[in-house]
Amino acid sequence: MENENLKITNRESGVARLMELAATKKTLVICSGILAALASIASFVPYIAIYYIIGEIIGVYPHIASLDVQRTLGFGWIALGGILGNVLLYFTALMCSHLAAFSTLYELKIGFAAHISRLPLGFHLNFGSGKLRKVIDENIEKIEGFIAHQLPDIVASIVAPIVMVVILLVVDWRFGLAALVGIAIAFIVQVKAYGNEGSKAMMDKYQSTLEEMNNASVEYIRGISVVKAFRQTVYSFRRLHETIKAYTGFVIPFTLSWENYMSAFTMIINNIYLLLIPVGILIGMNTNDYKTYAMTFIFYILFVPSISSIMMKIMYVSSAGMKISSGIERMDDILHKRTLPETVNPKTCEGRNIEFDNVSFSYDEDKDISALKEVSFRAEQGEVTAIVGPSGSGKSTIAHLIPRFFDVTEGSIQIGDVDIRDMQLDYLMEQVSFVFQDVFLFKQSVMDNIRIGDQRVTDEQVIAAAKAAQCHEFVEKLPNGYHTVVGTKGVHLSGGERQRIAIARAIVKDAPIIVLDEATAFADPQNEQLIQKAFEKLIQNKTVIIIAHRLSTIRSANKIIVMDKGQPVECGTHDQLIQQKGKYSIMWKMYTRALDWKLDTGKEMEKNA
Repeated sequence: MENENLKITNRESGVARLMELAATKKTLVICSGILAALASIASFVPYIAIYYIIGEIIGVYPHIASLDVQRTLGFGWIALGGILGNVLLYFTALMCSHLAAFSTLYELKIGFAAHISRLPLGFHLNFGSGKLRKVIDENIEKIEGFIAHQLPDIVASIVAPIVMVVILLVVDWRFGLAALVGIAIAFIVQVKAYGNEGSKAMMDKYQSTLEEMNNASVEYIRGISVVKAFRQTVYSFRRLHETIKAYTGFVIPFTLSWENYMSAFTMIINNIYLLLIPVGILIGMNTNDYKTYAMTFIFYILFVPSISSIMMKIMYVSSAGMKISSGIERMDDILHKRTLPETVNPKTCEGRNIEFDNVSFSYDEDKDISALKEVSFRAEQGEVTAIVGPSGSGKSTIAHLIPRFFDVTEGSIQIGDVDIRDMQLDYLMEQVSFVFQDVFLFKQSVMDNIRIGDQRVTDEQVIAAAKAAQCHEFVEKLPNGYHTVVGTKGVHLSGGERQRIAIARAIVKDAPIIVLDEATAFADPQNEQLIQKAFEKLIQNKTVIIIAHRLSTIRSANKIIVMDKGQPVECGTHDQLIQQKGKYSIMWKMYTRALDWKLDTGKEMEKNA
């Protein structure tokens, strides 16, 4: 079930959305906020104690020997208690906020992963793995940082100014007003920098350019073998080069645009005490109580510099909040992507025959270009149905539609006379095993990679499946056999080996429907024959769909459907289609001619000449 905490109704944004996420662990968050507020109040206790210590000293000056040491030390202990109280309270607040943050992060990632797993495959193809990685690894991670650190700081940045203003005005309102003038000017500069729509738009653009660069970087790294093979550099990989240029061209002006604001803000908050000097001179010229005046003036000279740390914390929280809010909006954009709808009244199927009934499909609903047009055929249970055709004819699209990676635009796909849209997705996935041309192996042991097909199988069953898929021999030669972790310590499998691991997964799963999309693409002739023998055991009493370019692999299929431009143009057995002398016959002749082709040597060229 999708995580309830991720569901968004009114589409909150900014700090409101961040607080909505934080509120999922309400008790811990409230405790953290209260403790952070108390810590903030405790941080001012030393200043109050210092004020009274100054009063004690000035009260007896110049007769220091008559100073009430015990009373003065008492205020010193109060100051120390305030410091310790601030540390302990803030530490406890962080403990509570971190517990809330880690729990929220766990739920967010689990819920987000569950959501994207239910999105159509087209979303993943178009969105890009680099962007998705940034959302999961960076944007969602920042939520943990917000709850763990920024949330207590937000409470402190609200409470601290209030307490600070109270102290400034209560001790001596004249000095307090002078300090508040400096604070107001600094605050105006800060609002000018952060509080306008232009800065938000720039932050959104910053996030977009960063995502584009990450996406292009992932693509570049994945294709590094091709780049190296053709002696190319990052500059020749246009997309990555352009995204780096776009990022650099935006970030540098964006950074420089803050130069004046930051300089002005830093100068003001670090020099507010300068405003106290003329006020102090005026007050001193018109006072008769010099001891009280001196005590107050010294206190403000010592206290006012602390304003800079409070204002810097407010600025830090504002900046962090803006960055996090922008990242959360991207997460929410993905959470608002429509998942494949699930039926309210799920059905199960008795038979396992597959029927395409007038199916049309387009990858992009806004375009008129269809990948499939009015496709109708029936794949019988216990038979092998092969689908062939030139590139772009719609073969792989058919394979993707059967496990419902996409929903059809028109028509229906039925398994056992039940529309697949009327089945629960989990149930549908249990009915179908598929092996695609692009095989992904997790950075786990070979045993675990095969067991992904069915987590319940024993080690003996995994090994039996590996033997059937012709994996056992090469797996035994790996450093740790079936317990060797793929992709570590120089352990890398060839394309054919990876594909046989994927076939072993399908054997382990033992689903009644098998979809093979170029499953023997990387197999050499010897292994292809062995894999075909493994298939003979695998496909008994099952519905098998084979998508193939290598026509030799489907010669014995019960039914061959020839696709062209998204439509079936021929249907029959191999012999029947050869006799028809249509498109399949032409494809077969070209295929057999390619098998007989060989590269002429220099001698043969001279001989032919």
